[in-house]
Amino acid sequence: MDEDLILHNGGCHCRKEIWRVRAPASVIVWKCNCSDCSMRGNVHFTVPCKNFELLGNSEEFLTTYSFGTHTSKHIFCKVCGITSFYVPRGSPDGVAVTFRCVESGTLSHVEIKHYDGQNWESSRPQQRIPPCSVPV
Repeated sequence: MDEDLILHNGGCHCRKEIWRVRAPASVIVWKCNCSDCSMRGNVHFTVPCKNFELLGNSEEFLTTYSFGTHTSKHIFCKVCGITSFYVPRGSPDGVAVTFRCVESGTLSHVEIKHYDGQNWESSRPQQRIPPCSVPV
């Protein structure tokens, strides 16, 4: 399975935060309607933490917002305000990558699926979003 993964580069708008992620060229992304994702327009795919790497001095430009269960960690750039990745509630051992923050040229196919985050507890078993390893 790891042989099907390629390197994607990405980051925030101002490029103070940059990263690379190992993921397939074809991904399923999730458009969530929870209060945070719907306001930000976030559409993401999730990878295990081991497949995500912050580069350079990116960490110093990041800040985190958390609410509700405080499982999700909504990480964003202090300079431009973009959330290019975050720690999702459904896979706290993974990283959710905002697919629009991936540099062009490496994603060959993106399938958008809808997730009912407003009703997270009841919709999670029905949606079948695979956790990175340990489901919540």
